[in-house]
Amino acid sequence: MSGLIDLEVFRDFVSDANTWIAAEILTRAALWQAGVILISLCIATILTPPCRSWLKRLSVDVRDDSKLRIVCSTFMSVITPTIWVLLLWAAVEVADTAYWPNKLISIVVSTVNALIIIVFVSKFVNIKAYVKLFAVIVALIAILNIFEILQPALNLLDGISIQIGEVRLTVLSVSKGLFYLIILLWLANVSSRIIERKIKSLPSLTPSVQVLSTKIIKIFLIIVAGMVAINAVGIDLTAFAVFGGALGVGIGFGLQKIVANFVSGIILLLDKSIKPGDTIGVSGTYGWIQSLGARYVSVVTRDGIEHLIPNEELITTRVENWSFSNLRIRQKIPIGVSYSSDVREAINICSEAALGNQRVLNSPSPICLLKGFGDNSVDLEVRFWVVDPQNGLTNVKSEILLEIWDRFNENGIEIPFPQRDIHVKTIAPDIQKTEIKL
Repeated sequence: MSGLIDLEVFRDFVSDANTWIAAEILTRAALWQAGVILISLCIATILTPPCRSWLKRLSVDVRDDSKLRIVCSTFMSVITPTIWVLLLWAAVEVADTAYWPNKLISIVVSTVNALIIIVFVSKFVNIKAYVKLFAVIVALIAILNIFEILQPALNLLDGISIQIGEVRLTVLSVSKGLFYLIILLWLANVSSRIIERKIKSLPSLTPSVQVLSTKIIKIFLIIVAGMVAINAVGIDLTAFAVFGGALGVGIGFGLQKIVANFVSGIILLLDKSIKPGDTIGVSGTYGWIQSLGARYVSVVTRDGIEHLIPNEELITTRVENWSFSNLRIRQKIPIGVSYSSDVREAINICSEAALGNQRVLNSPSPICLLKGFGDNSVDLEVRFWVVDPQNGLTNVKSEILLEIWDRFNENGIEIPFPQRDIHVKTIAPDIQKTEIKL
Protein backbone atom coordinates (compact mmCIF):
# COMPACT_ATOMS: atom_id res chain seq x y z
CA MET A 1 0.00 0.00 0.00
CA SER A 2 2.85 2.30 0.81
CA GLY A 3 4.24 1.62 -2.64
CA LEU A 4 1.09 2.79 -4.31
CA ILE A 5 0.73 6.05 -2.38
CA ASP A 6 3.70 8.24 -1.56
CA LEU A 7 2.71 9.78 1.76
CA GLU A 8 5.35 12.43 1.45
CA VAL A 9 3.96 13.66 -1.83
CA PHE A 10 0.45 13.63 -0.40
CA ARG A 11 1.59 15.66 2.60
CA ASP A 12 3.26 18.20 0.30
CA PHE A 13 0.05 18.52 -1.75
CA VAL A 14 -2.06 19.08 1.34
CA SER A 15 0.45 21.58 2.65
CA ASP A 16 0.44 23.51 -0.62
CA ALA A 17 -3.37 23.49 -0.70
CA ASN A 18 -3.54 24.84 2.85
CA THR A 19 -1.03 27.52 1.99
CA TRP A 20 -3.05 28.56 -1.10
CA ILE A 21 -6.30 28.60 0.87
CA ALA A 22 -4.70 30.66 3.61
CA ALA A 23 -3.22 33.09 1.09
CA GLU A 24 -6.19 33.40 -1.25
CA ILE A 25 -9.35 32.41 0.64
CA LEU A 26 -8.87 32.96 4.37
CA THR A 27 -8.00 36.62 4.02
CA ARG A 28 -9.80 39.87 4.51
CA ALA A 29 -9.63 40.55 0.78
CA ALA A 30 -11.32 37.25 0.08
CA LEU A 31 -14.00 38.03 2.65
CA TRP A 32 -14.95 41.36 1.09
CA GLN A 33 -14.85 39.78 -2.36
CA ALA A 34 -17.25 37.09 -1.16
CA GLY A 35 -19.45 39.83 0.26
CA VAL A 36 -19.45 41.66 -3.09
CA ILE A 37 -20.34 38.42 -4.87
CA LEU A 38 -23.28 37.73 -2.53
CA ILE A 39 -24.54 41.33 -2.58
CA SER A 40 -24.39 41.48 -6.39
CA LEU A 41 -26.29 38.19 -6.56
CA CYS A 42 -29.02 39.61 -4.31
CA ILE A 43 -29.25 42.75 -6.47
CA ALA A 44 -29.47 40.59 -9.60
CA THR A 45 -32.27 38.57 -8.01
CA ILE A 46 -34.18 41.78 -7.18
CA LEU A 47 -33.77 43.15 -10.71
CA THR A 48 -34.80 39.88 -12.39
CA PRO A 49 -38.64 40.23 -12.20
CA PRO A 50 -38.89 43.66 -13.94
CA CYS A 51 -36.35 42.61 -16.57
CA ARG A 52 -38.23 39.36 -17.19
CA SER A 53 -41.51 41.28 -17.55
CA TRP A 54 -39.91 43.57 -20.13
CA LEU A 55 -38.56 40.58 -22.05
CA LYS A 56 -42.01 38.95 -22.02
CA ARG A 57 -43.56 42.07 -23.53
CA LEU A 58 -40.80 42.15 -26.12
CA SER A 59 -41.32 38.47 -26.97
CA VAL A 60 -45.00 39.21 -27.60
CA ASP A 61 -44.04 42.00 -29.99
CA VAL A 62 -41.67 39.70 -31.92
CA ARG A 63 -43.82 36.56 -31.82
CA ASP A 64 -43.88 36.49 -35.64
CA ASP A 65 -40.06 36.27 -35.80
CA SER A 66 -38.82 32.89 -34.58
CA LYS A 67 -35.17 33.93 -34.14
CA LEU A 68 -35.93 37.04 -32.11
CA ARG A 69 -38.37 35.03 -30.02
CA ILE A 70 -35.59 32.52 -29.26
CA VAL A 71 -33.28 35.38 -28.25
CA CYS A 72 -35.89 36.72 -25.83
CA SER A 73 -36.62 33.29 -24.35
CA THR A 74 -32.88 32.62 -23.94
CA PHE A 75 -32.33 35.91 -22.14
CA MET A 76 -35.26 35.13 -19.86
CA SER A 77 -33.66 31.81 -18.90
CA VAL A 78 -30.32 33.46 -18.01
CA ILE A 79 -31.50 36.88 -16.92
CA THR A 80 -30.29 36.48 -13.32
CA PRO A 81 -26.74 35.29 -14.13
CA THR A 82 -26.49 37.93 -16.87
CA ILE A 83 -27.30 40.77 -14.47
CA TRP A 84 -25.04 39.15 -11.87
CA VAL A 85 -22.04 38.94 -14.18
CA LEU A 86 -22.56 42.55 -15.33
CA LEU A 87 -22.44 43.71 -11.72
CA LEU A 88 -19.34 41.57 -11.09
CA TRP A 89 -17.66 43.06 -14.17
CA ALA A 90 -18.26 46.51 -12.74
CA ALA A 91 -16.81 45.36 -9.41
CA VAL A 92 -13.67 44.02 -11.13
CA GLU A 93 -13.19 47.31 -12.96
CA VAL A 94 -13.51 49.26 -9.73
CA ALA A 95 -11.07 46.90 -7.99
CA ASP A 96 -8.53 47.20 -10.81
CA THR A 97 -8.76 50.97 -10.71
CA ALA A 98 -8.21 51.02 -6.94
CA TYR A 99 -5.53 48.28 -7.11
CA TRP A 100 -7.58 46.02 -4.86
CA PRO A 101 -7.30 42.22 -5.06
CA ASN A 102 -10.14 40.64 -7.06
CA LYS A 103 -9.02 37.07 -7.70
CA LEU A 104 -12.15 35.45 -6.26
CA ILE A 105 -14.48 37.76 -8.20
CA SER A 106 -12.58 37.04 -11.41
CA ILE A 107 -13.01 33.30 -10.88
CA VAL A 108 -16.77 33.69 -10.47
CA VAL A 109 -16.95 36.00 -13.52
CA SER A 110 -15.09 33.50 -15.69
CA THR A 111 -17.30 30.62 -14.57
CA VAL A 112 -20.59 32.47 -15.05
CA ASN A 113 -19.49 33.87 -18.42
CA ALA A 114 -18.70 30.37 -19.66
CA LEU A 115 -22.11 29.07 -18.55
CA ILE A 116 -24.01 31.95 -20.21
CA ILE A 117 -22.11 31.56 -23.49
CA ILE A 118 -22.71 27.81 -23.56
CA VAL A 119 -26.44 28.30 -22.94
CA PHE A 120 -26.71 30.82 -25.78
CA VAL A 121 -24.85 28.63 -28.24
CA SER A 122 -26.95 25.59 -27.36
CA LYS A 123 -30.12 27.58 -28.14
CA PHE A 124 -29.04 28.69 -31.61
CA VAL A 125 -26.97 25.74 -32.83
CA ASN A 126 -28.94 22.57 -33.56
CA ILE A 127 -25.92 20.31 -34.15
CA LYS A 128 -25.00 18.75 -30.81
CA ALA A 129 -21.43 17.95 -31.84
CA TYR A 130 -20.74 21.64 -32.50
CA VAL A 131 -22.33 22.61 -29.19
CA LYS A 132 -20.14 20.12 -27.28
CA LEU A 133 -17.00 21.30 -29.08
CA PHE A 134 -17.79 24.93 -28.33
CA ALA A 135 -18.59 24.10 -24.69
CA VAL A 136 -15.22 22.35 -24.29
CA ILE A 137 -13.39 25.34 -25.82
CA VAL A 138 -15.21 27.85 -23.60
CA ALA A 139 -14.64 25.73 -20.49
CA LEU A 140 -10.94 25.37 -21.34
CA ILE A 141 -10.58 29.15 -21.75
CA ALA A 142 -12.34 29.71 -18.41
CA ILE A 143 -10.05 27.23 -16.64
CA LEU A 144 -6.93 28.78 -18.16
CA ASN A 145 -8.14 32.21 -17.08
CA ILE A 146 -8.87 31.03 -13.54
CA PHE A 147 -5.38 29.56 -13.11
CA GLU A 148 -3.82 32.63 -14.77
CA ILE A 149 -2.20 30.67 -17.59
CA LEU A 150 -4.47 32.01 -20.33
CA GLN A 151 -1.95 34.62 -21.45
CA PRO A 152 0.92 32.11 -21.81
CA ALA A 153 -1.37 29.89 -23.87
CA LEU A 154 -2.29 32.85 -26.08
CA ASN A 155 1.39 33.67 -26.51
CA LEU A 156 1.98 30.09 -27.60
CA LEU A 157 -0.78 30.32 -30.23
CA ASP A 158 0.58 33.66 -31.36
CA GLY A 159 3.98 32.07 -31.92
CA ILE A 160 2.58 29.60 -34.49
CA SER A 161 2.51 31.75 -37.63
CA ILE A 162 2.86 31.82 -41.38
CA GLN A 163 4.14 34.72 -43.47
CA ILE A 164 2.19 35.64 -46.63
CA GLY A 165 3.89 38.61 -48.23
CA GLU A 166 3.81 41.37 -45.65
CA VAL A 167 0.98 39.77 -43.71
CA ARG A 168 1.77 37.54 -40.72
CA LEU A 169 -1.00 35.10 -39.93
CA THR A 170 -0.99 33.34 -36.60
CA VAL A 171 -3.28 30.72 -35.12
CA LEU A 172 -4.35 33.28 -32.53
CA SER A 173 -5.19 35.99 -35.07
CA VAL A 174 -7.14 33.61 -37.31
CA SER A 175 -9.04 32.23 -34.31
CA LYS A 176 -9.85 35.75 -33.15
CA GLY A 177 -10.99 36.70 -36.64
CA LEU A 178 -13.32 33.70 -36.92
CA PHE A 179 -14.70 34.36 -33.44
CA TYR A 180 -15.36 38.03 -34.21
CA LEU A 181 -16.91 37.11 -37.55
CA ILE A 182 -19.36 34.62 -36.03
CA ILE A 183 -20.36 36.94 -33.20
CA LEU A 184 -20.66 40.04 -35.40
CA LEU A 185 -22.66 38.22 -38.08
CA TRP A 186 -25.05 37.01 -35.42
CA LEU A 187 -25.34 40.51 -33.97
CA ALA A 188 -25.82 41.95 -37.47
CA ASN A 189 -28.60 39.46 -38.17
CA VAL A 190 -30.40 40.17 -34.89
CA SER A 191 -29.93 43.94 -35.24
CA SER A 192 -31.22 43.94 -38.82
CA ARG A 193 -34.33 42.04 -37.74
CA ILE A 194 -35.03 44.52 -34.94
CA ILE A 195 -34.46 47.47 -37.27
CA GLU A 196 -36.67 45.83 -39.91
CA ARG A 197 -39.54 45.58 -37.44
CA LYS A 198 -39.08 49.24 -36.48
CA ILE A 199 -39.04 50.33 -40.12
CA LYS A 200 -42.16 48.30 -40.95
CA SER A 201 -43.99 50.04 -38.10
CA LEU A 202 -43.48 53.45 -39.76
CA PRO A 203 -46.68 54.24 -41.70
CA SER A 204 -45.05 57.08 -43.64
CA LEU A 205 -42.82 54.68 -45.60
CA THR A 206 -44.15 52.67 -48.52
CA PRO A 207 -43.62 48.87 -48.51
CA SER A 208 -41.02 49.19 -51.28
CA VAL A 209 -38.99 51.77 -49.35
CA GLN A 210 -39.26 49.63 -46.21
CA VAL A 211 -37.89 46.57 -48.00
CA LEU A 212 -35.11 48.56 -49.66
CA SER A 213 -34.08 50.19 -46.38
CA THR A 214 -33.93 46.89 -44.50
CA LYS A 215 -31.91 45.24 -47.29
CA ILE A 216 -29.39 48.09 -47.40
CA ILE A 217 -29.01 48.12 -43.61
CA LYS A 218 -28.52 44.35 -43.49
CA ILE A 219 -25.89 44.41 -46.25
CA PHE A 220 -24.11 47.31 -44.52
CA LEU A 221 -24.02 45.47 -41.19
CA ILE A 222 -22.68 42.30 -42.82
CA ILE A 223 -19.94 44.27 -44.61
CA VAL A 224 -18.96 45.98 -41.36
CA ALA A 225 -18.81 42.61 -39.59
CA GLY A 226 -16.57 41.20 -42.30
CA MET A 227 -14.23 44.22 -42.25
CA VAL A 228 -13.90 44.10 -38.46
CA ALA A 229 -13.12 40.36 -38.61
CA ILE A 230 -10.50 40.88 -41.33
CA ASN A 231 -8.94 43.72 -39.37
CA ALA A 232 -8.81 41.50 -36.27
CA VAL A 233 -6.77 38.95 -38.21
CA GLY A 234 -4.26 41.69 -38.95
CA ILE A 235 -4.80 41.98 -42.69
CA ASP A 236 -4.56 45.49 -44.10
CA LEU A 237 -7.81 46.34 -45.89
CA THR A 238 -5.90 48.22 -48.59
CA ALA A 239 -4.61 44.85 -49.75
CA PHE A 240 -8.09 44.15 -51.08
CA ALA A 241 -7.84 46.88 -53.72
CA VAL A 242 -6.30 44.49 -56.26
CA PHE A 243 -8.68 41.76 -55.19
CA GLY A 244 -11.60 44.14 -55.72
CA GLY A 245 -10.50 44.79 -59.29
CA ALA A 246 -10.23 41.07 -60.00
CA LEU A 247 -13.63 40.53 -58.40
CA GLY A 248 -15.11 43.19 -60.70
CA VAL A 249 -13.78 41.35 -63.74
CA GLY A 250 -15.18 38.09 -62.40
CA ILE A 251 -18.56 39.68 -61.86
CA GLY A 252 -18.53 41.06 -65.39
CA PHE A 253 -18.05 37.60 -66.89
CA GLY A 254 -19.29 34.91 -64.55
CA LEU A 255 -21.71 36.58 -62.14
CA GLN A 256 -23.49 38.95 -64.47
CA LYS A 257 -26.86 37.23 -64.04
CA ILE A 258 -26.63 37.40 -60.26
CA VAL A 259 -25.58 41.03 -60.34
CA ALA A 260 -28.28 41.81 -62.91
CA ASN A 261 -30.93 40.32 -60.64
CA PHE A 262 -29.55 42.21 -57.65
CA VAL A 263 -29.50 45.55 -59.49
CA SER A 264 -32.95 44.83 -60.92
CA GLY A 265 -34.21 44.23 -57.40
CA ILE A 266 -32.92 47.63 -56.30
CA ILE A 267 -34.57 49.27 -59.32
CA LEU A 268 -37.89 47.57 -58.55
CA LEU A 269 -37.74 48.89 -55.00
CA LEU A 270 -36.81 52.40 -56.06
CA ASP A 271 -39.38 52.89 -58.85
CA LYS A 272 -42.15 51.34 -56.69
CA SER A 273 -43.57 49.46 -59.68
CA ILE A 274 -44.32 46.43 -57.52
CA LYS A 275 -44.55 45.94 -53.77
CA PRO A 276 -45.54 43.18 -51.34
CA GLY A 277 -49.28 42.54 -51.56
CA ASP A 278 -49.65 43.57 -55.21
CA THR A 279 -51.56 41.28 -57.56
CA ILE A 280 -49.56 40.77 -60.74
CA GLY A 281 -49.43 38.63 -63.84
CA VAL A 282 -46.08 37.85 -65.49
CA SER A 283 -45.12 35.16 -68.03
CA GLY A 284 -48.41 33.33 -67.52
CA THR A 285 -48.16 33.39 -63.71
CA TYR A 286 -50.95 35.17 -61.83
CA GLY A 287 -50.78 35.76 -58.07
CA TRP A 288 -49.90 38.21 -55.35
CA ILE A 289 -46.43 39.24 -54.24
CA GLN A 290 -45.46 37.77 -50.90
CA SER A 291 -41.94 39.18 -50.57
CA LEU A 292 -39.19 40.97 -52.48
CA GLY A 293 -35.72 39.43 -52.30
CA ALA A 294 -32.28 40.47 -53.46
CA ARG A 295 -32.41 37.94 -56.31
CA TYR A 296 -36.06 37.08 -56.85
CA VAL A 297 -39.65 38.05 -56.17
CA SER A 298 -41.91 35.54 -54.42
CA VAL A 299 -45.34 35.30 -56.12
CA VAL A 300 -48.00 33.04 -54.62
CA THR A 301 -50.78 31.82 -56.90
CA ARG A 302 -54.32 30.86 -55.97
CA ASP A 303 -53.20 27.22 -56.02
CA GLY A 304 -50.82 27.91 -53.13
CA ILE A 305 -47.76 27.46 -55.35
CA GLU A 306 -44.95 29.91 -54.63
CA HIS A 307 -43.11 31.04 -57.76
CA LEU A 308 -39.65 32.58 -57.38
CA ILE A 309 -39.40 34.93 -60.35
CA PRO A 310 -35.95 36.51 -61.03
CA ASN A 311 -35.90 40.27 -60.64
CA GLU A 312 -34.43 40.73 -64.11
CA GLU A 313 -37.50 39.12 -65.67
CA LEU A 314 -39.77 41.67 -64.01
CA ILE A 315 -37.64 44.45 -65.53
CA THR A 316 -37.28 43.12 -69.08
CA THR A 317 -40.71 41.54 -69.65
CA ARG A 318 -44.25 42.86 -69.66
CA VAL A 319 -45.85 42.78 -66.22
CA GLU A 320 -49.54 43.18 -65.41
CA ASN A 321 -49.88 44.89 -62.05
CA TRP A 322 -53.55 44.83 -61.15
CA SER A 323 -53.01 46.95 -58.05
CA PHE A 324 -50.37 49.45 -59.18
CA SER A 325 -52.33 52.71 -59.07
CA ASN A 326 -55.56 51.30 -57.58
CA LEU A 327 -57.15 47.95 -56.78
CA ARG A 328 -60.20 48.29 -59.05
CA ILE A 329 -60.35 45.61 -61.75
CA ARG A 330 -63.07 45.29 -64.41
CA GLN A 331 -64.12 41.80 -65.40
CA LYS A 332 -66.19 40.56 -68.36
CA ILE A 333 -68.46 37.52 -68.62
CA PRO A 334 -69.82 36.50 -72.08
CA ILE A 335 -73.35 35.08 -72.05
CA GLY A 336 -75.57 33.85 -74.88
CA VAL A 337 -79.40 33.68 -74.87
CA SER A 338 -81.81 32.14 -77.33
CA TYR A 339 -83.34 34.21 -80.14
CA SER A 340 -86.76 33.30 -78.78
CA SER A 341 -86.02 34.82 -75.35
CA ASP A 342 -86.75 38.35 -74.16
CA VAL A 343 -83.34 39.96 -74.64
CA ARG A 344 -84.20 43.10 -72.66
CA GLU A 345 -85.29 41.00 -69.70
CA ALA A 346 -82.12 38.93 -69.96
CA ILE A 347 -80.01 42.11 -69.88
CA ASN A 348 -81.77 43.34 -66.73
CA ILE A 349 -81.38 39.94 -65.04
CA CYS A 350 -77.64 39.83 -65.77
CA SER A 351 -77.11 43.32 -64.39
CA GLU A 352 -79.09 42.59 -61.22
CA ALA A 353 -77.27 39.29 -60.67
CA ALA A 354 -73.89 41.00 -60.82
CA LEU A 355 -75.05 43.88 -58.62
CA GLY A 356 -76.25 41.45 -55.94
CA ASN A 357 -72.77 39.99 -55.42
CA GLN A 358 -71.01 41.31 -52.30
CA ARG A 359 -67.63 41.75 -53.99
CA VAL A 360 -68.97 43.72 -56.97
CA LEU A 361 -68.78 47.51 -56.67
CA ASN A 362 -71.94 49.54 -56.84
CA SER A 363 -70.08 52.44 -58.44
CA PRO A 364 -69.29 52.01 -61.26
CA SER A 365 -72.37 49.83 -61.35
CA PRO A 366 -72.45 46.53 -63.28
CA ILE A 367 -73.75 46.68 -66.84
CA CYS A 368 -74.85 44.15 -69.45
CA LEU A 369 -74.37 44.98 -73.14
CA LEU A 370 -75.64 43.42 -76.34
CA LYS A 371 -72.48 42.45 -78.22
CA GLY A 372 -73.96 40.97 -81.39
CA PHE A 373 -76.09 38.32 -83.08
CA GLY A 374 -74.26 35.02 -83.25
CA ASP A 375 -74.98 31.90 -85.25
CA ASN A 376 -76.76 30.21 -82.37
CA SER A 377 -77.47 32.90 -79.79
CA VAL A 378 -77.83 36.57 -79.01
CA ASP A 379 -74.42 37.48 -77.51
CA LEU A 380 -74.44 39.47 -74.25
CA GLU A 381 -71.56 40.58 -72.04
CA VAL A 382 -71.69 41.38 -68.32
CA ARG A 383 -69.16 43.91 -67.09
CA PHE A 384 -68.49 44.62 -63.43
CA TRP A 385 -65.78 45.99 -61.13
CA VAL A 386 -64.12 44.44 -58.08
CA VAL A 387 -61.65 46.01 -55.66
CA ASP A 388 -60.01 42.88 -54.20
CA PRO A 389 -58.33 40.92 -57.02
CA GLN A 390 -56.04 39.22 -54.50
CA ASN A 391 -59.06 37.22 -53.31
CA GLY A 392 -59.50 35.67 -56.75
CA LEU A 393 -61.53 36.45 -59.86
CA THR A 394 -62.73 33.06 -61.05
CA ASN A 395 -64.71 32.53 -57.85
CA VAL A 396 -66.66 35.78 -58.21
CA LYS A 397 -67.40 34.98 -61.87
CA SER A 398 -68.71 31.57 -60.82
CA GLU A 399 -71.02 33.12 -58.22
CA ILE A 400 -72.47 35.56 -60.75
CA LEU A 401 -72.96 32.86 -63.39
CA LEU A 402 -74.81 30.64 -60.89
CA GLU A 403 -77.08 33.53 -59.97
CA ILE A 404 -77.76 34.25 -63.65
CA TRP A 405 -78.52 30.56 -64.26
CA ASP A 406 -81.09 30.47 -61.43
CA ARG A 407 -82.79 33.66 -62.60
CA PHE A 408 -82.88 32.54 -66.24
CA ASN A 409 -84.63 29.33 -65.17
CA GLU A 410 -87.15 31.27 -63.10
CA ASN A 411 -87.98 33.61 -65.99
CA GLY A 412 -87.97 31.05 -68.79
CA ILE A 413 -84.94 32.47 -70.58
CA GLU A 414 -83.14 29.81 -72.58
CA ILE A 415 -79.39 29.47 -72.98
CA PRO A 416 -79.02 27.90 -76.46
CA PHE A 417 -76.63 25.25 -77.70
CA PRO A 418 -75.23 24.97 -81.25
CA GLN A 419 -77.90 23.92 -83.81
CA ARG A 420 -77.91 23.34 -87.56
CA ASP A 421 -80.95 23.32 -89.91
CA ILE A 422 -80.65 21.09 -93.02
CA HIS A 423 -82.91 21.92 -95.99
CA VAL A 424 -83.14 19.32 -98.78
CA LYS A 425 -84.38 20.89 -102.04
CA THR A 426 -84.41 17.82 -104.38
CA ILE A 427 -83.79 14.12 -103.99
CA ALA A 428 -82.70 11.91 -106.89
CA PRO A 429 -84.99 8.94 -107.66
CA ASP A 430 -82.34 6.35 -106.86
CA ILE A 431 -81.60 8.02 -103.50
CA GLN A 432 -85.32 8.04 -102.58
CA LYS A 433 -85.32 4.20 -102.67
CA THR A 434 -82.22 4.04 -100.39
CA GLU A 435 -82.82 3.77 -96.70
CA ILE A 436 -81.08 6.56 -94.87
CA LYS A 437 -79.76 5.71 -91.40
CA LEU A 438 -78.54 8.42 -89.02
